[in-house]
Parts: sequence; structure tokens; C-alpha cells
Amino acid sequence: MKTFTATPADIDKKWILIDAEGVVLGRLASIIATRLRGKHKATFTPHMDMGDNVIVINAEKVRLTGDKLSKPNYWHTGYPGGIKSRTTGQILEGAHPERVVMQAVKRMLPGNRLSRRLMTNLRVYAGAEHPHGAQSPETLDVKSMNRKNTGAGQ
Repeated sequence: MKTFTATPADIDKKWILIDAEGVVLGRLASIIATRLRGKHKATFTPHMDMGDNVIVINAEKVRLTGDKLSKPNYWHTGYPGGIKSRTTGQILEGAHPERVVMQAVKRMLPGNRLSRRLMTNLRVYAGAEHPHGAQSPETLDVKSMNRKNTGAGQ
């Protein structure tokens, strides 16, 4: 019995549409990260881009549990005294609420060059409209998923 290693000819990419309205952010991000890496496929190969293209709509309506809306997010401008912060609630209410979902997914992927390539397969939109209708994406119902069936077979 030989170990299967996928080649670029073996890769079959699909388009997946996920509605984030009312879904807990961490659970949503873990499902998206699994789909982006391709771990839900039987032919998963860790060093290849096996995953699907994922479209997330209604990112502004994602649900955060506990105290996370008031959690500060810090960054530094590079100048002396340039530490800045915004709470997650301020980011969701601001001009770019999709960045909360993108950052959560990015942090669930491994920190290497492949994960940066995988992030290009993710498209997140704040509202319900998206310009990818020509790709005829399949709808993935993450509201009905629970922790035990987020893997293969979905």
C-alpha cells in the first residue's frame, strides 16, 4: 500500500457560500479554515492548496460570545508612542466589519507561506450581496452544524 500524494491535476476546487448571520465567530472561523485547507477531503495533502474558494456574506452580523465585543485589538504604527487600539465592537460597527472574520480565520491557519496563499481563496463581505454569482457557489449551512460534524462528509 502506497501513500497518496496529490498533484495539481488531482485538485478539484469548488465555490462555497457561507451566511455568517447569527453564527458564533470562532466556530465559523474553524469551519472556514478547514474548508480553505481542504481537510474535509479524503485526498488532503498538507503541502498543497487543496481547499475550496469560500465566500462569506453578512460578516457584520456574526455573533460574539461573552465579553469579546469589548476586547481591545492593538497594533503599532512603527513610530515612537504609536500604539493604537480599537475594541472588536468598534471594528464591527465601523467601515470594515469583514476584517474581524478574516483575522479569526487567519489565526486558525498555520503561520507559513501556504496559509498566506490560502487566504487569497477567502472572500468576506459585510452585507448579503457578493459579485461571485457566475461561479454558482454551493451554500453551506453552518447554523445546523455542531462541533461533532464539522469535518469530512459535509
